[in-house]
Amino acid sequence: MFSAADLDKAHAIVQDAMQPTPQITWPQLSARLGTELWVKHENHTPVGAFKIRGGLVYMKNRCESGEPLKGIVSATRGNHGQSLAFAGKQHGVPVTIVVPEGNCPEKNAAMRALGARLVEGGKDFDEARAAAAELSQKEGLESVPAFHPDLVAGVASYAKEFFTAHPDLDVVYAPIGMGSGLCGMIRTRDLLGLSTKVVGVVTKGAPAYALSYEAGKIISTDKAETIADGMACRQPMQEALDIVRAGADHMVSLEEDEIADAIRAYYTDTHNLAEGAGAAALAAALQERDQLAGKKVGVVLSGGNISRDLMLRLLSEEPQARAA
Repeated sequence: MFSAADLDKAHAIVQDAMQPTPQITWPQLSARLGTELWVKHENHTPVGAFKIRGGLVYMKNRCESGEPLKGIVSATRGNHGQSLAFAGKQHGVPVTIVVPEGNCPEKNAAMRALGARLVEGGKDFDEARAAAAELSQKEGLESVPAFHPDLVAGVASYAKEFFTAHPDLDVVYAPIGMGSGLCGMIRTRDLLGLSTKVVGVVTKGAPAYALSYEAGKIISTDKAETIADGMACRQPMQEALDIVRAGADHMVSLEEDEIADAIRAYYTDTHNLAEGAGAAALAAALQERDQLAGKKVGVVLSGGNISRDLMLRLLSEEPQARAA
């Protein structure tokens, strides 16, 4: 996937554009979990999500290759698109982003503000991905996938920061959409020679990676419906699945109300906004609370780009009562 030298180079590229994000232990969150909990705040990047790291590295390496580049196109639910738009603006590369119909208005506005041309295509991410491939052929644009070695090395820089600050984490939870974040976490853990268990997180409304993990082969689903739009994958990628099956301790599947409760917990306990995917790692740790007593736990708050309407709705609802 990538070497230690590749990771160091990727981290240097990221550091040229942004400060390291903080890792913080919040007393109320730790009390809620019942053990020492550290949060890696990827909601504190210039685009509010960890994806910016991958875009910076992909675009830097691509522009230094010397090959002509008319422009790029890619599909996204928002954070991957913001990443490419941010990096494209830095390098003067035109960026076209395909989003599914009804995509988060705030994420769409953010991509446009960064200079991206936005195109609607398909009913979900996987249909938008197909539409982006068609646009690539039609307009001669370079297609950027959701999973690529440079993207993974870039986002893995957050794992490097997290593990460098806390090499003694017993377990860390990370969400999976198309796989770059979780795979980057696994690879970085291995490169650093740590014994931390890495746990992947999916939602029961978008279970494709968990099903594939258990089956040992790609299992696609007909739909992916969840408030965690960054995790709404129907068709896993083989390369990502291979890494996850080899390096993840296990997978956790979440109910929608568990994600909602975690979003509210972040707001109540830390006054941080977390989108659905951003809150998923915390939700998974809370689901496994009884197994974590006495352990040092890490979770990745991968993004804070939640829509205003969804946040208002969730704050107006009461948390779900759960068995102790």
